[in-house]
Amino acid sequence: MIATRFMGNLRFLIAPSQVPEDWSDLHRAYLNAVDGRVFPTRVEVDGNLLTFRRQTSQSCKLNIVWQINNFGRPVIRTASLPEREEPYVLLLELARGKISTLKDQLSAWQVAGLNIPDALWTLHNEAFSAFAQAAVAQDHLEECSKLASVALQKAHAAAEMLTQLYARQRLAILHQRSQAMKLPVSLGCNLGEFIPNKQESQLICQAFDAANTDLINWKLIEPIEGDQNWELCDQQVDWCEKNHLLIRGGCLLDFAPHGLPDWLESWKLDMVNFQSIISHFIETAITRYSGSIRIWTMVSSMNTGGVFGLNEETRLTLTARAIEVAKKTDDSIQCFIRVEQPWGDYLSKGQHQLSPMQFVDAIDRLGVGLSGIDLELSIGYHPNGSHHHDLLDISKLIDKWSVLNLPLHITLAFPSSDTVEEEAHPGMSTVQTNQWKTDWSEAAQAEWIDLYLPLLLAKPAVTGVYWSRFRDQDARRFPHSGLINSEGQAKPALQTISKYHKQYWRS
Repeated sequence: MIATRFMGNLRFLIAPSQVPEDWSDLHRAYLNAVDGRVFPTRVEVDGNLLTFRRQTSQSCKLNIVWQINNFGRPVIRTASLPEREEPYVLLLELARGKISTLKDQLSAWQVAGLNIPDALWTLHNEAFSAFAQAAVAQDHLEECSKLASVALQKAHAAAEMLTQLYARQRLAILHQRSQAMKLPVSLGCNLGEFIPNKQESQLICQAFDAANTDLINWKLIEPIEGDQNWELCDQQVDWCEKNHLLIRGGCLLDFAPHGLPDWLESWKLDMVNFQSIISHFIETAITRYSGSIRIWTMVSSMNTGGVFGLNEETRLTLTARAIEVAKKTDDSIQCFIRVEQPWGDYLSKGQHQLSPMQFVDAIDRLGVGLSGIDLELSIGYHPNGSHHHDLLDISKLIDKWSVLNLPLHITLAFPSSDTVEEEAHPGMSTVQTNQWKTDWSEAAQAEWIDLYLPLLLAKPAVTGVYWSRFRDQDARRFPHSGLINSEGQAKPALQTISKYHKQYWRS
C-alpha cells in the first residue's frame, strides 16, 4: 500500500522497546524553520509512529522532549529535514541534529582559541561512531535506535564538557583582564515583596551586588484607582542604597494574566485614555526614583501577553510608548524589556504571530530608546516557564539573542521541590516532573546553578544575571524557586551563588 502524502507532515518511527511510558511532555513538541520561526504544530500518535503537522511544506526541525541517560529529559532537536514518504527514525535524527550542533560549536570555539582536551575528542568520536553505525542499520529499527541512543548520550556528554570548558576559559580571561577584580556583569536577585531583615541583608550582600525592587509594581502600588502607596517601595529602595547594591526597578507593566491593576481593564476600550493613564504612572515612578534607579525593567510578558485580552499589536504599541515616556522623563536611564519563554515554543499553539525576537526587534527599530533585553529562563515550569535545555542549548540561545546588539540580562528560576502549593495564586505555574538529571530538590537547584551560572557570566553580551525570587514565600509565580525556604533557612543554592560572588566580585 502506498502511504498517503499530507502537505506539511513529518513522520517519525520509534522502536517499540523505546516508546515512552509517559507521553505527558509530547504536547511540548513543535516544528521550527532554520531561521528559528516556530510553526503551529499538531501532534498525532499511532502506536510507535509520530506525525507532526504544520501548514507549510518547507524543511524544518523537530523539537521534542526525550529521556537521555544521565541528562534527564531535555528538549532535543533534529537537523533540518525535508518532507518524505518514508518515516524518519526519531532517535537517529535526534542524534544527527545534536552531533551536527556539537561539531559546529566545537569548530567555532576551537578557531577562537579554545583548548580542547583529549577526553572531549574521545567523547566526540564515540558519539560519531555510534551514529555512523546507527545510520547503516536503519532497516533494523531496534538496533538503529539503540545505537542512536548511545550516540545521543555521548553527544550530550561532549556538549556539556565543551560548554563548561568554554565558560571556565572565558571567565579566567575576563578575571585576568579586570583590574578591579570584578566581572563586568551584575549578579543580583529580585527582592520580592518584603524589606530584608538584618540576617537576610547579610545573606543578600554576601551573594549579590545588585537587587531588583519588585515592590515597584503597579498592581501593588495602586490596587484602587487613584490611591497610590509608595511607602514600601521607598523603604526597599532605601535599603538597597544603604547596602550599596545596584538597583534595577520594576517591572512597571506586567502583561501576564492578572499582572495589571484590575480597575485598569475598564479603560481598555478607550485607548487614548488607557495610554495616558499608563504614561502617567510611568512618569511618576521614574521621577520619584530619579538618581536612585538607573536601570528599569519596563515591561514583562509583552511577547506572550494574557492581560485584559490585549492583542500583539496593542502590546507592541504600549511597550514602545512605555519606553518612550520613560526616556523623555529621564534620558539617562536604561530601559529593559523582559522576554518570557525566549525559545518561542508557545508559538506552536498558533495563538501568536510574532516570535519573541521579532517582537523585540520591532520595538528596537522604532527608535524609542530600548537599552537592553531581559531573558526569563524559568526552567521546569508550565505554562509560563521553559522546559529543561542542556548547557549547549542555553549557550546557543544567548548567542542567538546577542545578534540584536543589545545588552542582555538573564532572570533565572529553578525549582527546589515539586510539592503542590496549597494556596494557588493567579498566574502561578506548576512544577513539571522528570525533567532534570535527578528529582527536584534543594541539592538539584544548587547543582543546576553551579553548572549554568558560569556560562551566563562568561557570555560577552550578558551584563546582568538575576535570580527570580529571594524567598520561597514570595515566589508566587514560580513556586519553590526561592533561595530561602519556607522555614527561613538558606538553601544550598544560595551558598553556590555566594561562592561565585566571592570568587569574581572581590572588593
